[in-house]
Amino acid sequence: MKTVFMVAEKPSLAQSIARILSRGNMTSHKGLNGACSVHEYTGSFIGQSVHFKMTSVCGHVMTLDFIGKYNNWDKVDPAELFSKAPTEKKEANPKLTMVKFLQVEGRGCDYIVLWLDCDKEGENICFEVLDSVIPVMNKPRGTEKTVYRAKFSSITDTDICNAMNSLGEPNRNEALSVDARQELDLRIGCAFTRFQTKYFQGKYGNLDSSLISFGPCQTPTLGFCVERHDKIQSFKPETYWVLQAKVNHEKESSLTLEWDRVRVFDREIAQMFLNITKMAREAKVESVSKKEKAKQRPLALNTVEMLRVASAALGMGPQHTMQIAERLYTQGYISYPRTETTHYPENFDLKESLRQQTNNPYWAETVKALLSEGVNRPRKGHDAGDHPPITPMRAATEAELGFTDIMPWQSIPLEESLPNCEKGDVFPVNEVKLLEKQTNPPDYLTEAELITLMEKHGIGTDASIPVHINNICQRNYVTVESGRRLKPTNLGIVLVHGYYKIDAELVLPTIRSAVEKQLNLIAQGKANYQQVLEHTLDIFKRKFHYFVDSIAGMDELMEVSFSPLAATGKPLSRCGKCHRFMKYIQAKPSRLHCSHCDETYSLPQNGTIKLYKELRCPLDDFELVLWSSGSRGKSYPLCPYCYNHPPFRDMKKGMGCNECTHPTCQHSLSMLGIGQCVECENGVLVLDPTSGPKWKMACNKCNVIVHFFENAHKVRVSPETCESCDAALVDVDFNKAKSPLPGDETQHSGCVFCDPVFQDLVELKHAATRHPMHRGGQGRRQGRGRGKGRRPGGRPNPKRPKDRMAALAAYFV
Repeated sequence: MKTVFMVAEKPSLAQSIARILSRGNMTSHKGLNGACSVHEYTGSFIGQSVHFKMTSVCGHVMTLDFIGKYNNWDKVDPAELFSKAPTEKKEANPKLTMVKFLQVEGRGCDYIVLWLDCDKEGENICFEVLDSVIPVMNKPRGTEKTVYRAKFSSITDTDICNAMNSLGEPNRNEALSVDARQELDLRIGCAFTRFQTKYFQGKYGNLDSSLISFGPCQTPTLGFCVERHDKIQSFKPETYWVLQAKVNHEKESSLTLEWDRVRVFDREIAQMFLNITKMAREAKVESVSKKEKAKQRPLALNTVEMLRVASAALGMGPQHTMQIAERLYTQGYISYPRTETTHYPENFDLKESLRQQTNNPYWAETVKALLSEGVNRPRKGHDAGDHPPITPMRAATEAELGFTDIMPWQSIPLEESLPNCEKGDVFPVNEVKLLEKQTNPPDYLTEAELITLMEKHGIGTDASIPVHINNICQRNYVTVESGRRLKPTNLGIVLVHGYYKIDAELVLPTIRSAVEKQLNLIAQGKANYQQVLEHTLDIFKRKFHYFVDSIAGMDELMEVSFSPLAATGKPLSRCGKCHRFMKYIQAKPSRLHCSHCDETYSLPQNGTIKLYKELRCPLDDFELVLWSSGSRGKSYPLCPYCYNHPPFRDMKKGMGCNECTHPTCQHSLSMLGIGQCVECENGVLVLDPTSGPKWKMACNKCNVIVHFFENAHKVRVSPETCESCDAALVDVDFNKAKSPLPGDETQHSGCVFCDPVFQDLVELKHAATRHPMHRGGQGRRQGRGRGKGRRPGGRPNPKRPKDRMAALAAYFV
């Protein structure tokens, strides 16, 4: 019996599709990566009985990145990223081992059916799956077709079965358009981001953003927000006058009349009109006209309109809205939520969608009336050729709102009731007065207005618009104010003004809009992928060089709004070169700056930094600092110089003392490491010498923390190791009054993992799984069985240091 391997985009979709196609008669088991399940059943495929295996990926299998050495910001000129730097496809989430999982499950299959989402990103994932699976499939006989593509718009029995009965092929052109967008965004974004981040963070201390990022779509998005801000700032209010008259039309009731001229900006003219009318005692009806107002039915819902309504009516951000819509789609409540189409195809069964809502407690009567009286064809909208408009596919229990009866906010507002009157009727004038008012500036853009501008100018796609808006918020370029209005920060304003000053096309939507059109031509097979890529990169490479040469123009604007590094921060620790105090700059990204040496040293983020007992690094004489993520988190000391310039070849930039391989330093991994982490493969549990009396050891790679020996007076790591598991032994010294040791002993030396005396004194925190040593008093602890302690192969000698300063220091050590 032949095997058909089927792949969906998410585990929940795979389960739903398999349940529909197997009519619930399937078996399921978890795959080797623990994230995706495999559903198996027997059925018919192209006229033969086959074994079906249905599974999924978790979004993109692969991601595009530069090869290793080009990811080093310090060693690579950003200009090289436009053409010279080679790229490679890497696993998007290495922990999921998705390629291996697909190959294990797809090995030996005869056919593959791709159930990825039906949009450009989905087509791209199709080919990522094929690249993994085709090498392990059975070879086809002759010209036999083995690769199929399912096209569907909703997770309903009808749509899924129809898709299975009309399988097509994946679209290579649409996949290539995604490859092109990924490479353009990677090369252009990284080049500009690396240059301006290093340049400005090296000069200013209070930017309060860890990354000064640039993006071909992100930056024009920010530009719209700053453009509105500039209009507000440059707005000059003008005084104007309005003539207001009130007449009596019923007892104790008055009617305010609107001035035909609306307003005047000259006080004397306004006063003249007031003088003419204020003596009048009666108002006569000159003419009567009646108009009937009707409001057009709304167009069918596409992604952009859904984002607008969710922001304006529900106060939900675009990214949150898409997450909720995705969940509703995978649960079968709505059709596919990423579509540009607002026109229902002629064969779309609207009545079936309505029948699903006949039991809804809120609008069942309206739905039944529509079904009995007949459904008007929806307004003709735009057909983008992708998915049908977003449509409810089954009834939901949550209260939602639908149109006029069902969407009251869309109905025509009730106007002030007017009395019945005829030509010639006379009403007594109650009062006539002059009102002084001022013109108001526009308000900051709402998310809904920004989405409209992005759609109008072709910035981003229906899928990426939420991402770009979220990015400018995350980078601290804008803040979300009440009413979901986007107010630019100083940093966002200065950046946009700087782009305008150097090269306006970097921030205007025109050039990105043109690129989006070219990408759409690739998707339609009307443009060559390589030519579009090379042409666009050449344009931006020229712009980048001009930007670098003209950066002084933006720098002038930065100087006005931000403080130089030397004037920012507070003295904290001493520099090992000049022995003067370096300043600690808390604003993102936190760092140390020595104004005398004009050097800046990066620090770990998202925690607190303080001086570590005025202790110094034996390699470079810099004072150590202590990083901590809080009382419940982990902490470790680090040398600012070693953290930025690793002294040994087996160390990388960004490593603290808990990963330093110095053989004799009292703060190093060699002296404080205890044993291999109980969860991750490469981590070592390292004693935190600052944690007493609530002692703990923490993994130097992951978030595992082991609390032990509470209220101990001293905890030291012994040079001796455990015979069973090769972990370092620990010497513990308790005060006599608080000693939990048997026989009122105050001192004990043993293995944290194997010694029965320590059994009830060790507690694992922040861990996803439990190790046998933590079973809570169920007999003697077993050895860890991992065969590795803190020092693989004993205490290693440090390898030759990289730089001259470290080499000199190592020589004296």
